[in-house]
Amino acid sequence: MLFTWLMLAGLILLFAPQNITNRFQFAFARTFRWPLSIGRSISLSARSQQPPDDVVARREYNQLRNYADNLEQTLIQERKRSKKLYGLYNKYIWDGAEFVLAEVIRASTDGPSFELIIDRGQNNGLAKDQFVLGDDAVVGTVSDVWLHQARVKLITDASSNLAVQIGRFKAVMKGAGAGLAKIELAKHRVRTGDNVYAVKKPAFLDSPIIVGTVINCQSNQEHPLLWDITVKPACDIEALEGVAVIVMNRQK
Repeated sequence: MLFTWLMLAGLILLFAPQNITNRFQFAFARTFRWPLSIGRSISLSARSQQPPDDVVARREYNQLRNYADNLEQTLIQERKRSKKLYGLYNKYIWDGAEFVLAEVIRASTDGPSFELIIDRGQNNGLAKDQFVLGDDAVVGTVSDVWLHQARVKLITDASSNLAVQIGRFKAVMKGAGAGLAKIELAKHRVRTGDNVYAVKKPAFLDSPIIVGTVINCQSNQEHPLLWDITVKPACDIEALEGVAVIVMNRQK
């Protein structure tokens, strides 16, 4: 009987005019206004007091994202350093040698001086006259050392004097500027394309290392029986971003 009466009341409300049903709706809202408002405030309070566990503040999210990006770049740099060291040590000529990888802070490749300032110094085992490599070729020697930095005199600097050999002939190579070096008054003619090597130096270099290649050999104007040799570095020094300093017999 109750179900029948409810069905009948529903049909009456369904087909009743809209102005009559609106009155019933407004009356219901006024009658139950207070219970409905209390329930809504309780729901909003519960949401504000219990935020979802997987939501973090925007500032914290940005900080975590920046940390992850920085960590990724650090990992990339360390992989490059490890690859560079592996390539250096994976050669028989480096037995007994250690390497200090350094970034180039400042480079002077034109003007009166040709030098590099690197971000390694005494606290990394660097000392004066140590050989410096770029792309597995000698690019210069350490000329000044400070606690955290050092100056590298390039082989193209006018004050550079490096003992070298071309084939079985030995000589002294001097910097000539403009990205070149000279071997003056050589007693033997050499051919264009011959390699020039830094000679072995006790406590600094255990084996000859390439320095550059001969690009010109011509007779000396004052002494026709002698030869002037022009040498081009084996490494593109101007493009260097990092170098490796050879450290022999490092004290533990």
